[in-house]
Amino acid sequence: MVHDARVRVLVVEDHVELAGDIAEGLRDRGIAIDLAYDGAAALQKGLLYPYDVIVLDRDLPGVHGDAVCVALRDRGSDARILMLTAAAAIGDRVEGLNLGADDYLPKPFALEELLARVHALARRAPSAPSLLARGDLTVDRAARRAARAGRELSLTRKELGVLEVLLAADGAVVSAEELLERVWDENADPFTRTVATTLARLRRKLGEPEVIETVVGAGYRMR
Repeated sequence: MVHDARVRVLVVEDHVELAGDIAEGLRDRGIAIDLAYDGAAALQKGLLYPYDVIVLDRDLPGVHGDAVCVALRDRGSDARILMLTAAAAIGDRVEGLNLGADDYLPKPFALEELLARVHALARRAPSAPSLLARGDLTVDRAARRAARAGRELSLTRKELGVLEVLLAADGAVVSAEELLERVWDENADPFTRTVATTLARLRRKLGEPEVIETVVGAGYRMR
């Protein structure tokens, strides 16, 4: 099974049970999931957080999914958009793609197909290069592997996710809040020591010399 530790997805679906099923399936893949049940909430979250993929139901109450898609694109969102709809006609599919969606999936659908499409879109996201490297440390995002000086590291999904974010920052400081946003999801408690605890374990596994620097009052960066 492929896991995408650093990928963050927004699921926008007004049917609560279906939204929960999708979220559970994606979380089982190690993906950080946020949920929105209407168009207004989708816009608020979609413009606030840097999502890799947005799974967007087209037939939303209030603000229609088409309007959400257009607004996200007009306001500069780089997220890949997978549009869901009960309308299976080819004209609906073309219309959705013309609005700025990257892919289209008619309902009903198999959860495995949705997972495969989300995974494919996440790999195309601008924020997700396939290979990250700094010094003797490498992360292969496609293979979900990390190595140091040629030695493969046994990392949890969250540890690997933190390492990916820090490597992608290329020496820039990354705050604990940003790590929570990118590796966990909106339900993570910002007042816990989750990030610090994960970083402590990650540092031990990376070994010496230490490559992750703590910048007091600001966050963390790769040396």
